[in-house]
Amino acid sequence: MRVLLDTCTLIWAVHSPTTLSKAAKKAIADENNIVLVSAASAWEIATKVRNGRLPVAAQLEQDFVAILRRANFDPLAISIEDALRAGRMTSTHKDPFDRMIAAQAISLDIPVISPDEQLDSFAIQRLW
Repeated sequence: MRVLLDTCTLIWAVHSPTTLSKAAKKAIADENNIVLVSAASAWEIATKVRNGRLPVAAQLEQDFVAILRRANFDPLAISIEDALRAGRMTSTHKDPFDRMIAAQAISLDIPVISPDEQLDSFAIQRLW
C-alpha cells in the first residue's frame, strides 16, 4: 500500500517518533508500504525554517533528500494537475500545504498519515 505523510507526521517520524500514534508507526514501519513525502512538505518546512517558525526542522530542511533516503521514504513531485486540484478544492481548510497534500492523496487514491482532523474535510482517508 502507498501512504502519504503530511508535514507534521514527517517531522515527528524524523525527530520524535514516540509522538506518532500506533497506527502511524505501524504504517510507516510496514516494509510492504511505500511511504511518500510530498514536495509540498519540503516547501512548507523550508518556508517555516526561514521564517524562524520551525527551528526544530532546520537539519531536516538542510538534508531533506538524504534524510528521506535514510528513512526509505519516496519523494512525490507536485504536478500541474495536483496544483489545479488543490486550488479548486472548496473545503474551508486554508493551509496551502495541506491542500496540496490532500490533492495528491485524492489523485493517487491513497491515505494520508496525519493527526490533522481538518484534513477530513477533503474526504480523504486519514490514518492516525
